[in-house]
Parts: sequence; C-alpha cells; structure tokens
Amino acid sequence: MQHQLSRTMTEKIKSGPPPVDVKIPVIDFAGVNTDSTRRAVIIDEIRSACDKWGFFQLVNHGIPATTLEEMITGIRRFNEQDPKPKKSFILQKNRRRSHSTLKSTCPELWLYWRDTLTCVMAPNPPAPEEIPEACRYILLDYTNNVMSLGHTLFELLSELLGLNPNHLKDIGCAEGLYVMGHYSPACPEPELTMGTGIHTDSGFLTVLLQDQIGGLQVLHDDQWIDVTPIPGTLIINLGDMLQLITNDKYISMYHRVLARDVGPRILIASFFRTYIQLENASRVYGPIKELLSEDKQPIYKETNAVDYFKFKHVEGVEGTSALAHFKL
Repeated sequence: MQHQLSRTMTEKIKSGPPPVDVKIPVIDFAGVNTDSTRRAVIIDEIRSACDKWGFFQLVNHGIPATTLEEMITGIRRFNEQDPKPKKSFILQKNRRRSHSTLKSTCPELWLYWRDTLTCVMAPNPPAPEEIPEACRYILLDYTNNVMSLGHTLFELLSELLGLNPNHLKDIGCAEGLYVMGHYSPACPEPELTMGTGIHTDSGFLTVLLQDQIGGLQVLHDDQWIDVTPIPGTLIINLGDMLQLITNDKYISMYHRVLARDVGPRILIASFFRTYIQLENASRVYGPIKELLSEDKQPIYKETNAVDYFKFKHVEGVEGTSALAHFKL
C-alpha cells in the first residue's frame, strides 16, 4: 500500500475517471452475537473485505432504521434552522463541539463544499444542553448505538488477528468517538470543488452513515468505486492508526466525497479515535507485540495520539497518508 500517491496518480484520480462496475462488500451482521455459526461466517467475510478493500457495508447491524433516518434528519434540521442558534457552535480552538463552513468554487483554494457539525461524544459525552437542540437527543441515541456496534467490530477484528476478543478494546481503540455531521447543499459547479478531498482516516475505525444522494468513492485497484447508498446500511472504514498498530495487517484506504449539483446531501462520520488532548500524550501506540516475530519486524515506530494527529492534520496534505512519516 502506498502511503503517498504519485503525482501521476494524483492527477488521474483528481480528474475523476468513471467508476467501474465493482461494488464494495456488503456483510449481513444478523446473528453475530447470538449464532456461533453465523459469527464464523461473518468473521470470514470481514477478513476478505479487510484484505481487499479496507471498506465494507453492514446490513442488519442492529441500529434501527428509524434511528438512522432521524440522525440524518437531525443534521439537516440543524443546518436549515435560523442562523442565530448556530452561532454558538462556530468553530473555536479547543471546543468539544463546533460548527464550521467550508465552501468555495475556486479551484486554487480547493475548499470543501460543506457545512460540518462536530462533537466529541466519548469517552466523556457532553451534557445534553451542550448539544444543539435540533439534533440533541438523536445524536445521543445514535452515538450510543454506534459505540455498541464498534465494540462488536473491534472484537471481531481482534479475533481475526488471532488475539483475545477484547484486545483492541483493552488498548483503547473503542474509547473515543468523534462525530462529524456533513451537510452539503447542491453545488452550482461541482467540478470545481469536493465534498471531501482525497484522504485516509486517521483513527482506528470509522462508521459512516450517508443519505440516498451518495457521492462517497473508494480508491480500489487505481479506480474510483462508488459506494452506492443502500437504505439502512452503515459503511465501515479502517483507519490509519489501526494500520499502524496491526503492522499493515489492516490497511487504511484512500477515499473521497464528490460535490453534487443536487442536495442537500448528508454524510455522518463517527470516528473511533483518541481525542486530541495533552493528557492523552502519555498513551503510546505502536505495532502490537503479539503480531511481531523474527520474520515480522515492526514497520512503524511508536507514537502518541497528540503527535500523530498533529502531524496528520497540520502537516498533511490531500492525497497523502501520515503513516509514511512514522515508518521505521
């Protein structure tokens, strides 16, 4: 896996070659915690999806369809309300919840065509009154469900590595949850901007919820693949930090979100990652020792979350992964 796209590949994928007729895996999660036979099948399907894609969609994941629909409605309701209630959530440094606007039709600036509501929901969720009223209770309900789903996913990923099912949870992969609710109005010139640029996710695992407009694409075999919306599904994406601690056993894949001339389009990303605070600097992550051997030496040096995310989001640029910086 290349950690930085070549100039030729960057130009190729920015120009947007037509997506080929290939679909990311869809995994039926029914019975994962109640049927040992089904669990074994699901683990095998996740293994295949992780090896080939780093992305997969889940159906029958246990979160009610009404919860998913109301979460999408809540983000839309927040963005379409009178501007005054949103002013208290305008982006400020060191805020645990905020609202920001990034819109441009100037290719030199290459800003993203979206508004974003961000909230740190774990390990210390905000008090209800700190969450915008327009999406307050559904955000709490939805993220509680996502946390539960994430715990199950980390158990399965641990088992796939031949580790104790609680291993990834025990080292903190499931502790933090950072939520970004993206609202993208119809763009008059979608070819001049992006919903989200080419990137890999920096955390351990991402749970994505998109509406039926779509626009999410995954880079697979040097081609952009549309992640076609399926009602009631959630998209699972492996992140950079999971790649680091598994010593490239799991791979974080490049993806992007296209701007569209229809909308508004809603996409909600829930990142399992350590919240960037100085008190988290003492927790160090590196390749899991149980995965190393004389034949499998560590690929990455150890780092803490503060240093990693500082490099990723301050020094990083579109089309690159921060992982190359941490290679031994």
